[in-house]
Parts: sequence; structure tokens; C-alpha cells
Amino acid sequence: MPGTRDIHDQLQNLYGIELSAEMVSKITDRLLPEIKERQSRSLNPIYPFVFMDCIHYKVRDEGRILSRTAYVVPGVTTEGYKGILSITVGANETS
Repeated sequence: MPGTRDIHDQLQNLYGIELSAEMVSKITDRLLPEIKERQSRSLNPIYPFVFMDCIHYKVRDEGRILSRTAYVVPGVTTEGYKGILSITVGANETS
């Protein structure tokens, strides 16, 4: 999990937004319980349609630009509801 400083730096670099460490901490403190709850939720026993896709993006790590891949797995329930079953970050498409 990225630290408060990492998040601050990313917001500044990507969007030119300046948030205090305290504000970033408040936001992450509020989001983390929701993220953990979603990650531990029960899934339906059957998903007749499951897809897998990935998104490639670049990250800066200690002055180097690295490629990363986010795997997204959406599914459709027997009732026709769509949902994201998983999002996982890997080092590259073959990982």
C-alpha cells in the first residue's frame, strides 16, 4: 500500500493538486475500511459470464519508469447483474 507521501507526490505530479499529508491521511483512513470490506465480500457461487482484461500503465519507481499491468475481472450473475470480481496489479502482462 502506498504511503501518505507517495499519494501526495502522485497527486502533485499527475494532477498538480497540493494536499497536505493530514488530508491524504484522512482520505485514506476513510477509504481503507471500504476497500477491505469489498475485498472480503462473498461472491456469487456462479457467474455464467466472466471476462478478463488488462490495462497497461507506467509508474515511476525510484527514478525509473516501469511498466505495470492491472488485471480486471468482471462477471455477470445469473440475474444479469454486472460486477467487478477482481482487480489485481502485476509487474507485466505475463505475470
